[in-house]
Amino acid sequence: MLAGFTLIELLAVMAIASLLLGFSAPSLQLAIEGYRLRSAAADLLGALNLARSQAIAGGAIVLLTPADPSGLDWRQGWQVFVDRDGDRRPGRGDTLLMRHGPVDGGLRIWSRFSANTPPLYIAYNSAGRSCKANTGLGAHFGTLSLEAGRQQRNIKINMLGRARLCDPAREPSGCTAASG
Repeated sequence: MLAGFTLIELLAVMAIASLLLGFSAPSLQLAIEGYRLRSAAADLLGALNLARSQAIAGGAIVLLTPADPSGLDWRQGWQVFVDRDGDRRPGRGDTLLMRHGPVDGGLRIWSRFSANTPPLYIAYNSAGRSCKANTGLGAHFGTLSLEAGRQQRNIKINMLGRARLCDPAREPSGCTAASG
């Protein structure tokens, strides 16, 4: 004789499973948001480090800019390039070193730099210092902020061009977001 389950036993198991799934769904969503946020922040920090190292290695001004045509929307992705013509946009004669595609629609990215005139950019000179794109002189520093749901990460770029990633929930005083 085969042992089986009654309909009531199966319904009870399914009810318990659906309750457990219902309780875990919000935390799963929070985990997914956190993963997307950390991934995008790490990619953006990697692009900054690439721009800085290529500026030092190549002895030229290297820029990191938003990829959208207006140069304002970081969510459309970003690009690292040697800006030979000084227009702060990749074009003919410039060397494109890296391009990152658009990020997830639920992610918000904004920035605030010492010179916040469009198109937005972060430039590095041959000494590895953050600088103004047109001259390679004068410090150009600030913050890139990324947000997904209630979680946030900030990339702080100091006057020397060094970038660090921080979590304002863990460092409330030393990790302020870009205004905007």
